[in-house]
Amino acid sequence: MAHKIVLAGGSGFLGGALARRFRERGGEVVVLTRSAPRRRGDGIREVQWDGRTAGAWAGELEGARALINLAGATINTVHNAENRRLIVESRVNSVRALGAAVRACAQPPQAWVQTSAVGVYGTGPERRDESAPFGPGFKAEVCAQWEAAFRAECPPNVRGVVLRVGVVLGAKGGAYPTLARVTRLFLGGAAGDGRQGISWILLDDLEAIFLRAVEDEATRGIYNACAPAPVSNAEFMRELRLSLRRPWAPPAPAWVIKLVAPLVMRTDASLVLQGQFVVPTRLQAEDFRFRAPRLTDALRALAQ
Repeated sequence: MAHKIVLAGGSGFLGGALARRFRERGGEVVVLTRSAPRRRGDGIREVQWDGRTAGAWAGELEGARALINLAGATINTVHNAENRRLIVESRVNSVRALGAAVRACAQPPQAWVQTSAVGVYGTGPERRDESAPFGPGFKAEVCAQWEAAFRAECPPNVRGVVLRVGVVLGAKGGAYPTLARVTRLFLGGAAGDGRQGISWILLDDLEAIFLRAVEDEATRGIYNACAPAPVSNAEFMRELRLSLRRPWAPPAPAWVIKLVAPLVMRTDASLVLQGQFVVPTRLQAEDFRFRAPRLTDALRALAQ
């Protein structure tokens, strides 16, 4: 696959994994980063951008096989007014900057793969697939604005794909290392009542979904990028304890999480106490084969 892949916001955990995967497949990989570009020894090239305005970086999109946009300030922070503004603006502004650059190309990227999140469905016990409406709440609002910007900016001659990504489980990043560390300390109990959903996905499977989105010309539109078997928080923590050979642990009351999350963990309690049960109906209908369709499969792979 001797094509150029441009990863906007590709210096984080997921971006790094995707950059390595596409490079291994023979692609030229360019990472757009807000930090000063590094000289790397892995064949991946970094180019600086600010995520808001045009610049020399825009030339990297000319003739590219695909643009993958992961850019946006982390949502893993306290959701005060300033952070909420930054979370929304960083996502919308990056899409607008990329859209202007794509439209200016004589030969635009063949595909634009845009990330979103399963938080678009809000929270609740119902199973949600791609046909479900947007839910209420800040996380759903963020995703709605993110996707609306993409719809407005992606030109009709570019194949557009939106991946609503679930909780990513990787051995060296994502949610797993932190949860495993807590569980090994015998603190792996449910959060609150434990009934909130966790729509998870193994990193290997998510990488394969991105590869499909880039390489399969029939892939277009919105997809839930999560495993087909979402679980409750209580079930997730029970399976994690079993995989790490730890006994039962008491649940953490919701009031404790609301107190500790912003003060100690510097994050928002809603990220722990709210969730959804999302299923990848479109991927399954198109015969995507998950390496880890069940949580036990994913935890077994991570423990190797």
